[in-house]
Amino acid sequence: MARIQEYILFYDELIISTAICSTMAAAIAVLILMYLIHKRKPKVYLLDFSCYRPPNSCRLPMSMFLENVLLDGTDPDSIAFQVKILEKSGFSEETCIPPSLTCLPIRKSLSFALEEVTTVMFSAVSDLFEKHNINPRAVDVLISNSSLFCPTPSLSTLIINKFRMRSNIKNFNLSGMGCSAGLIAVSLAKDLLRVHSNSLALIVSTEALVLNWYKGKVPSMLLTNCLFRMGGAAVLMSSRKQDKGRAKYELQHLVRTNKAQDDQSHACVFQDMDPENKQGISISKDILHVAGDALKANIGALGPMVLPISEQIRYGISILIRKIWSQRRRKTRIPNFKKAFEHFCIHAGGRAVIQGIERNLELRKEDVEASKMTLYRFGNTSSSSLWYELSYIEAKGKMKKGDRVWQIAFGSGFKCNSAVWKCVANVGAERENVWRDIIHSYPVEIPN
Repeated sequence: MARIQEYILFYDELIISTAICSTMAAAIAVLILMYLIHKRKPKVYLLDFSCYRPPNSCRLPMSMFLENVLLDGTDPDSIAFQVKILEKSGFSEETCIPPSLTCLPIRKSLSFALEEVTTVMFSAVSDLFEKHNINPRAVDVLISNSSLFCPTPSLSTLIINKFRMRSNIKNFNLSGMGCSAGLIAVSLAKDLLRVHSNSLALIVSTEALVLNWYKGKVPSMLLTNCLFRMGGAAVLMSSRKQDKGRAKYELQHLVRTNKAQDDQSHACVFQDMDPENKQGISISKDILHVAGDALKANIGALGPMVLPISEQIRYGISILIRKIWSQRRRKTRIPNFKKAFEHFCIHAGGRAVIQGIERNLELRKEDVEASKMTLYRFGNTSSSSLWYELSYIEAKGKMKKGDRVWQIAFGSGFKCNSAVWKCVANVGAERENVWRDIIHSYPVEIPN
């Protein structure tokens, strides 16, 4: 009887061991399969980018702004409101607007808007092509984005015509996507480059100010006059194996968060007509709260991809403790993203946005330097602002091989998008950099 029980125990142990081994084998097989699938995906590289620098003749110092709005017959209360916002904006006297907006009276027309966007786009693309001796016909994918200006033919078609690109190029034009459209374009380019491997993609990001300069009296719509300035960027991405050696960065992760299902988020940046039937973009007072919620959701998805395991465990314990002792209102520990990234490019949407992220993520002054200096020198250039910031970091000589960069963008809808790049080359300060002859003057102290 005892021998039979021993046999039964032996067989039970054998079955359990077999089941464990089978489970482990299956898990290993799944991991190997996932690894092979991941390995088969072509790597996506950022070869280089170029930012547009408006001429000094487009500068809008405070004195000129005041003179123009006064002589243009703007309502005194509207002038006082805009001056108050500009004084706290963190802008320098060097930010620029299109020439037609400095005329008296202000000129708003389709022809001036086309002149603005073509000047910005063609200059940025030409600089990028000349810098790397790129034949425009070598480009396989073209993506343009401008949130508020969507002419026919599209902006991407204007670029194709100007540079005589191929007839079978895959071109796309993104509109209405807000300031986060630049990273949405990167996301689209990434997917296309992986589907159509061994390809070259060009992204052109800009925003048109001419048709969207608001001349009414609604404060929430007057904000756009104070925040947005002239700018744009051209970005060259590749999935070609031969470009690995000359690429600057490799795309590691891209996470998109869209909160449009929430009414408050959906309405916080909205194009509408005012009571006097004048069109403008209304920016809600809730925008900082909405942006915070969107960032929190985006970080929740990005964190596990980039944070060290030790940091994730500490963060998890912090959340657990808060739930257990919720009545004590314990503060949740903020993950230390400085352990995941060496550089931060926070969308230069406004002084309050940058300061809010600096405070909430417990970043250092030097972590937000590129964002603050971009806002100071160029203003909010919408979807292209992230590239001015990355250009600043390069011009300062801070970018080293192996460094990781976190780009964070916000946009109407409401959207928060993140891109993580890894530097794969020794990036030095370049002669063609948009900050080339002024970088020695930065950083500067910005008055409150």
